[in-house]
Amino acid sequence: MRITVLGSGTSSGVPVVGCRCATCSSTNPRDKRLRPSIMLELEGAVLVVDSASDFRQQMLQYQVERLDALVYTHHHYDHIAGFDDLRAFNFHSGEAVPIYALQETLDNLKRTFEYAFVPPLQIGGGVPQIVAHVIDSEPFNLLGITVQPIPMMHGLMRVNGYRFGRFAYCTDTNYIPDESLRLLKGLDVLILDALRYHEHPTHFTVDQAVEMAQRIGAGQTYFTHIAHQILHDELSERLPANIALAYDGLQFEL
Repeated sequence: MRITVLGSGTSSGVPVVGCRCATCSSTNPRDKRLRPSIMLELEGAVLVVDSASDFRQQMLQYQVERLDALVYTHHHYDHIAGFDDLRAFNFHSGEAVPIYALQETLDNLKRTFEYAFVPPLQIGGGVPQIVAHVIDSEPFNLLGITVQPIPMMHGLMRVNGYRFGRFAYCTDTNYIPDESLRLLKGLDVLILDALRYHEHPTHFTVDQAVEMAQRIGAGQTYFTHIAHQILHDELSERLPANIALAYDGLQFEL
């Protein structure tokens, strides 16, 4: 299993439009962050978590030519905005893309992209062809592996992280309940939300993420959903052993 970080940034992306701060002006490529998403390659099959706002750009940049499944963490726009670009994979494969999501996420996809879920009112123009699977907290089989949802809170919103074998992806959270923490034991690699240094109502701060990472105890933890208040090199020098910042294009194999 090979994992690629397609985007490690927050909802506005980095650089932020119109901002001249040190991070947004940085020439370090690791300070350029697309909206959050990852890709898993599993013996020829491709699974993506979230069709982020930069989904089309990510698919082109990483030369993704097939998509066998799409799993959603939640329905915030930065995680679903690329939904329409699933059409390209429909064109190439001639098949619908299986998607896996909480019922609330699917309901919001239907509201946001209504044209894709109701009969077309006129001829012309393509719509994404998908097969929807409602999931919750029970594990499910996908592309030959067992996927374990990790129920978490994103402020007042229930969201899912996911465990794939000895790897887990837990973006967009500021609270992981004890019963979910038990599902994260024995990880080789964890990707975890760490937005910025100061408090936020729906995301872990860096200090909170460090504490949570140490509590979970993965062999290696990477932080994601990173805002423009953080310079990659500056924070990287201060993080504890076995904790690092993710960056767009980071790859590792398990």
